[in-house]
Amino acid sequence: MIIIDRALQTRAAAGNPIKVGMIGAGFMGRGIANQIVNSVPGMELVAISNRGIEAAKQAYLEAGIEDIQVVASVSELEDAIASSKYAVTEDAELLCRAEGIEAIIEVTGAVEFGAHIVLEAIAHRKHVIMMNAELDGTIGPILKVYADKAGVILSACDGDQPGVQMNLYRFVKSIGLTPLLCGNIKGLQDPYRNPTTQEAFAKRWGQKPHMVASFADGTKISFEQAIVANATGMKVAKRGMLGYDFSGYVEEMTHLYDVEQLKQLGGIVDYVVGAKPGPGVYVFATHDDPKQRHYLNLYKLGEGPLYSFYTPYHLCHFEVPLSVARAVLFQDAVMSPLAGPVVDVVTTAKIDLKAGETLDGIGYYMTYGQCENSHIVQEQNLLPIGLAEGCRLKRDILKDQVLTYEDVELPKGRLCDQLRTEQNVYFAPEKILAAVG
Repeated sequence: MIIIDRALQTRAAAGNPIKVGMIGAGFMGRGIANQIVNSVPGMELVAISNRGIEAAKQAYLEAGIEDIQVVASVSELEDAIASSKYAVTEDAELLCRAEGIEAIIEVTGAVEFGAHIVLEAIAHRKHVIMMNAELDGTIGPILKVYADKAGVILSACDGDQPGVQMNLYRFVKSIGLTPLLCGNIKGLQDPYRNPTTQEAFAKRWGQKPHMVASFADGTKISFEQAIVANATGMKVAKRGMLGYDFSGYVEEMTHLYDVEQLKQLGGIVDYVVGAKPGPGVYVFATHDDPKQRHYLNLYKLGEGPLYSFYTPYHLCHFEVPLSVARAVLFQDAVMSPLAGPVVDVVTTAKIDLKAGETLDGIGYYMTYGQCENSHIVQEQNLLPIGLAEGCRLKRDILKDQVLTYEDVELPKGRLCDQLRTEQNVYFAPEKILAAVG
């Protein structure tokens, strides 16, 4: 981690900054742009794409960049980069295709659109840093297969809670302990929150109400913990995770968990509401060596068997450029799936739903997401919430009921559905392959 700053300084001194393109210029995208432009020597944000061009321009303007060029073709974008101008476009695929861009930061939060963009970037040998847990938690494993074949890095990002958990997980393993729980600290969990209930909070912070609602209703944290599970091999202890309410300090929570159950499951991902210090992350781990347990006790980590490690903050966009540097300079992913999915996020009714209705998107009024172990998702044919938007209901669904594929008609022709099917087949155990065949 600490070597990244010097590696970037070397690129800056050589006059050869890492050239980055960013897709998505919302609240987080603007923060990332400002961070790279003003605080990351050795890296240059050469292009921004957004479906509304004014938002892309605004991201540069807020960062103090005024020499902005609108481009509409790959050649125009490449000319702008060669002329050291900053380019904006509504066509995200231009960034994926342009020579000279080494990495793409994907900050859309969209599953179908994000799938197209990530595949296009991989096809043109770009490293991809995703601030898009929704995409990663739905079809990340198969996208990783494509990235591996192309010889590029596909990674989640530093700063967001999943990346902070993974950094802590890797640290704990590196000093000889066995992580058994990766956890996320929340301040609120109410599955029935929606854009209307979160409108005032969103307005205060300049965010979109449905994005804020996806945090409040638990869908976002479910995606975050699912991608941690897929990167570590950990499972969930039950559908929706344990999700304790706890007002004390996180190190006081170790007694809440059954160590033998954690070991049997191969570790779990989880969250807690209200613990201190929030909003951070934690890893609980064990050590087999009694001599080392004696030292851990001396160093104020207690007598075990679970030892608590935590990071008391997550700094989101501040650390995203570090993720880019890790991929480009060291071929190191902050976090990516080990293989096939271990945990998925399934669609659950937020209200009573009626046959014939079309499901709205993540963080809206009709559904929320819950973590479930992937083998159960496959066995019960449960509908991933990353694919739920736009699906038409075949039958009435009661509030809090989990939806299956049999309950809906999928929109036709979506890439995300094709990739999900491909993922199911690619990573299916033998018995599932036989059933598919």
